[in-house]
Amino acid sequence: MSEPSVSMSSSVNTPNALGFVAIGRNEGERLKNSLLAMRKYAVNSPIVYVDSGSDDGSVAFALSLGVLVVELDTSIPFTAARARNAGFEKLLSAFPELEFVQFMDGDCELEPGWIEYALAEFSRSTDMAIASGRRSEKNQDVSVYNRLMDVEWNTAIGEAKAVLGDMMVKVDIFREVGGFSDEIIAAEDDDFCIRTRAQGYKVYRLDCPMSRHDANILRIRQWYKRAVRGGYGFANIWHLHGRGPEKYFFREVLSALFWGALIPLLLLSSLFLSPFFTLCVLFLYGISIGKMLLGNLRKKLGFRTTFVYGFLILTAKISEFAGMANYMVGQLSRRRQELIEYK
Repeated sequence: MSEPSVSMSSSVNTPNALGFVAIGRNEGERLKNSLLAMRKYAVNSPIVYVDSGSDDGSVAFALSLGVLVVELDTSIPFTAARARNAGFEKLLSAFPELEFVQFMDGDCELEPGWIEYALAEFSRSTDMAIASGRRSEKNQDVSVYNRLMDVEWNTAIGEAKAVLGDMMVKVDIFREVGGFSDEIIAAEDDDFCIRTRAQGYKVYRLDCPMSRHDANILRIRQWYKRAVRGGYGFANIWHLHGRGPEKYFFREVLSALFWGALIPLLLLSSLFLSPFFTLCVLFLYGISIGKMLLGNLRKKLGFRTTFVYGFLILTAKISEFAGMANYMVGQLSRRRQELIEYK
């Protein structure tokens, strides 16, 4: 891994067993809130902020808090994985005695109590390598998209196949696994968790609030652009790990192919064939949304939220397929894909 250019403050807090790596790009106030929360709830823990070409004063603000800053080389395509790896290397070179690293995205605020809870769980487990908690969406009332993302973040408690990018990791296991894969631009957290579990370690989603995320998705175009990134990640991780016993992301890839390509093609063709055929295709959409309604109503989300969620998830399959196609074209042309951003 090439040595990143580094700027750092002369004042750094005395470390304990845990340090932070935060990553961001033009997160503005979100990053400020994120770094301030880390300072507030983990006073003695060192922080490294990795910046991917921001022009909003993020670096200057981080330095003003006494945070170590890594500014990534702008001539190399940015990825969250690359940023986290660079932050880890800087953190451990400055504080080699650290046992745990908490990775944070620059649009997430640490919740009080998470660090203590997670460290206590690690002390009780001999095989837990990665732990994540409940990520909630900060501004759910601002848009329906933010509300739906909060539903998405509410994953099952217990042993997990993978968790979100905000995670606490044992330092020695991170090194053993080789960290994140630098060139993966989406679902790099899935890839890291899969490779960690392949070494015999376990990943857990703990029953504790961990972070508040600020998606700031206000327009439907952002929602579908995010789905493009998701589809790209499905294809990439399935290509790497989908042939194993878990068939990782196989269902997601199949779903995007069916609802994002085959069914829309049939619907378009039916317009030139028969009104009855068109009704049959629309009936399939109705059945799918109905199944989502029944499943999500059990979660007490409310009819309106559940219906909108079903509609947006289903229509986003087209965007997911577009992301998958983008990945396949890139593989065939050996073109390196740049970061897919939706904000």
